[in-house]
Amino acid sequence: MASRRPTHHHHPEAPDPGGRGRGRAHGRAGRHGYPQPQHQQGRGRARGASPPQQQQRPSPTPPAAGQRAQHHYSGVTASSSPLAPELRQAMEAPRQRAQPPPTHKHTHTHTHTHTQPGPSQPPPPTPPPPQGQVPVQPVDTTPQHIAPAIPSSSKSIRFPLRPGKGTIGTRCMVKANHFFAELPNKDLHQYDVSITPEVTSRVVNRAVIKELVNLYKASYLGGRLPAYDGRKSLYTSGPLPFTSQEFQITLLDDDDGSGSERRQRTFRVVIKFAARADLHRLELFLAGRHAEAPQEALQVLDIVLRELPSARYAPFGRSFFSPDLGRRQPLGEGLESWRGFYQSIRPTQMGLSLNIDMSATAFIEPLPVIDFVAQLLNSDIHSRPLSDAERVKIKKALRGVKVEVTHRGNMRRKYRISGLTIQATRELTFPVDEGGTVKSVVQYFQETYGFAIQHTYLPCLTVGNQQRLNYLPMEVCKIVEGQRYSKRLNQNQIRALLEETCQHPRDRERDIIKMVKHNAYQDDPYAKEFGIKISDRLASVEARILPAPRLKYNETGREKDCLPRVGQWNMMNKKMVNGGKVRSWMCVNFARNVQESVDFALEPILPPLNARPDQVERALKARYHDAMNVLGPQRRELDLLIGILPDNNGSLYGDLKRVCEIDLGIVSQCCCTKQVFKMNKQILANLALKINVKVGGRNTVLVDAVSRRIPLVTDRPTIIFGADVTHPHPGEDSSPSIAAVVASQDWPEVTKYAGLVSAQAHRQELIEDLYKLWQDPQRGTVSGGMIRELLISFKRSTGEKPQRIIFYRDGVSEGQFYQVLLYELNAIRKACASLEANYQPKVTFIVVQKRHHTRLFAHNHSDQNSVDRSGNILPGTVVDSKICHPTEFDFYLCSHAGIKGTSRPAHYHVLWDENNFTADALQTLTNNLCYTYARCTRSVSIVPPAYYAHLAAFRARFYMEPDTSDSGSVVSGPGGRGPLSGSSTSRSTRAPGGAAVKPLPALKDSVKRKVVTIGLYFKLHLRNWRLGAVVQLHQC
Repeated sequence: MASRRPTHHHHPEAPDPGGRGRGRAHGRAGRHGYPQPQHQQGRGRARGASPPQQQQRPSPTPPAAGQRAQHHYSGVTASSSPLAPELRQAMEAPRQRAQPPPTHKHTHTHTHTHTQPGPSQPPPPTPPPPQGQVPVQPVDTTPQHIAPAIPSSSKSIRFPLRPGKGTIGTRCMVKANHFFAELPNKDLHQYDVSITPEVTSRVVNRAVIKELVNLYKASYLGGRLPAYDGRKSLYTSGPLPFTSQEFQITLLDDDDGSGSERRQRTFRVVIKFAARADLHRLELFLAGRHAEAPQEALQVLDIVLRELPSARYAPFGRSFFSPDLGRRQPLGEGLESWRGFYQSIRPTQMGLSLNIDMSATAFIEPLPVIDFVAQLLNSDIHSRPLSDAERVKIKKALRGVKVEVTHRGNMRRKYRISGLTIQATRELTFPVDEGGTVKSVVQYFQETYGFAIQHTYLPCLTVGNQQRLNYLPMEVCKIVEGQRYSKRLNQNQIRALLEETCQHPRDRERDIIKMVKHNAYQDDPYAKEFGIKISDRLASVEARILPAPRLKYNETGREKDCLPRVGQWNMMNKKMVNGGKVRSWMCVNFARNVQESVDFALEPILPPLNARPDQVERALKARYHDAMNVLGPQRRELDLLIGILPDNNGSLYGDLKRVCEIDLGIVSQCCCTKQVFKMNKQILANLALKINVKVGGRNTVLVDAVSRRIPLVTDRPTIIFGADVTHPHPGEDSSPSIAAVVASQDWPEVTKYAGLVSAQAHRQELIEDLYKLWQDPQRGTVSGGMIRELLISFKRSTGEKPQRIIFYRDGVSEGQFYQVLLYELNAIRKACASLEANYQPKVTFIVVQKRHHTRLFAHNHSDQNSVDRSGNILPGTVVDSKICHPTEFDFYLCSHAGIKGTSRPAHYHVLWDENNFTADALQTLTNNLCYTYARCTRSVSIVPPAYYAHLAAFRARFYMEPDTSDSGSVVSGPGGRGPLSGSSTSRSTRAPGGAAVKPLPALKDSVKRKVVTIGLYFKLHLRNWRLGAVVQLHQC
């Protein structure tokens, strides 16, 4: 290895660009007819160790919730016709804002964690509206129920108790991947561990404690076998014979094969008694006689059961992976998948259960680096130098990867890659002495190791720190096995990984049972030490299959309504309830293999244009200019752009959406090449569904909604919100998180939604812009924010002021329940009060979770009456017993029919309920709403408002500056297509570290205006149009 300071400067690349952004706050308070409110202020083997010698932690106090401001509110007359859904951006507001405390997304804690609650200070200044579907307007002044005060901290709050179990539906039995865990009758003790010098590697920490236990278990540890979390805590099944003890532990470095003496490292370990984990409280909690889950006891049991697998396999989060647990599958570009399993202890109604599921993740293949690079670039690099873009891509993929050298015989010393040189290996020199003598890397390897470097035109890997860089030619390095790939995967890799994890329910159930038996918990020494016994049988759970709702279509169709069968239906003989209008449109084709002669029934303004995918912006703007030369003199606007894209379109989809909605202000619908060639009635109908809602129509509504038969929704004006926050991909350390909130804009139908999006601090989970206050030089204190905007929009659209709020919040882990509820419920309260004094509609706040590992299987896979065509449980299957929370109001609902693999039920957990929903009412409402998703004729897996919020936030990421770094293909998935189309907030926000969050760009005004004007309900919209084939599309 060439080591010394290089004479050529090493220029590390700048970090990936990324902005931190906040949306704009809505400015004009009176523009919707509201008066301006008057605010009241307010690894190694160890050798020896020396025997020992012989000290708890404070918990943070959550801030109190902020006081609600009182506001004067007056009603506003609604427009004569409802407005079309619109995803918009909020108006800009000045730069002061309050900051919620930083949070971190999805701490995958599957036991109920009571963490420090959210902020008590007033929510940030008014947020900017994001992308959605309907514009905003006022509400009227009916007296409202004064809601109870919001608790100021987690100490004074308790989530709603289960209001009994549901009874509606056909009863059946299902199996769940939960295994009963017998509660130990042990006296659990926790000890703080201090290791000096401090190391960040859990592997090293575990090696130190393992050696300590080997040496002192029988003596100083009193025969105890402790469980260690790899950090600061150690647990025992009884007291140790000391309260504080110091140990000296010596570890030997791994044998690198050189034959030289291995380096010794000595660590000082101090173990001090910290606390007892009270299992009695856990028993009371499981029996429903104690309100708060004793987290420490649950944590101990979880750590105990993780101890053995952590030593056997590669642990990541709550999962464990090994090449021995299943076949390795190549994912492409130097990656492979490893199989593994997920494991978590959970409190449930049946007592403690161990949740086990199969999983897989990407690992870096243990290849010679030069072969890895060839795979990464999908190119032969053995005879040519690298381009700058290729070098950047290699550096991003290899930074932080551990390699071992292969040019020193049996000596396999390991290093971690810090970067890549700009110069080729043949150009690199370094000083060899203090006199300034330099030597080339090529010469050094030849003279020192007798190794002739072949690929001198390639750059070297750099290892070590920036003060003392070392050079390693690629051809002498091999990637060390067992390194998980944590960066972003591209489309092909994601597809390959999904193929690997996609299992038929019967196969997944079989593999889970095999894994439980393979783990042999009955022989686990740690489980035995702590008295934990795990069943090897899946839990049998009572379930019910909720009936599908009847759907209403247009009265002029042959079928005026329909009853979905097994979560599906079609558009044969049906017409959409309300059709939007498309009078003028154009088509741009970016796919080479689509013929020039595209046949249309309703002719576009201009003939279709063929364009190159790398010239999307130029082509769209030029064609739009040509179209407006035709439409402008007629005072008409372009209503729709249809884009034909290649099947593998990389970032093209996102670029097209960004240009259309930010630069041009036109609604667009994309269609992939393979669909153009198929182009059957089903595909055309599906495209029509998507286009209709984009131009302001409604496809279907619930019959029970029209006939006012939905409890706690149709009896009084009710608005249903959905909210989500999406975070940047791994490795994008400076990009903002994006929050989206959508809300229903029709009542009682609750089918159309408006949405707002906002950029906020990196990985901030609390939605900062739900409610905001800022100071205006002329108007004084001004209020705004997402909730306020959407409430105004609801009033303008329906003529009614919401008397109930149902808030579905996606993407919240259990460890963040208190924090999110306290902050966001407070923001909802303040937004309502800012519209009218004492205006406090009753709120039900429900968290929607999809990132969990509970799976439900049919009790008999051979019974065709209990499974769908994919072998999954039937849509509408709901479970609210046994595997659910011991006392709180939660349930699992599989609302969709499976297509491929094993269906994942959604988990709904009610955190606040002033509307006093019964189990039947909320479960039925949630299931029925899943049939109103506008983009397909299937029920979907999560409630649509939460789904739309996720799509809106995903779409908004396209609006940020294009990523010029090579981070893999952009997934051209479902981002933003549907009844939402976007808006963002453009005010700058401060991240916790003080850096400004780059705002999202504003949507073109014409997009907002167009959605409003086209949004009036017209019946006749898309005439028959064809792409590549003459196929008639029924009238809507």
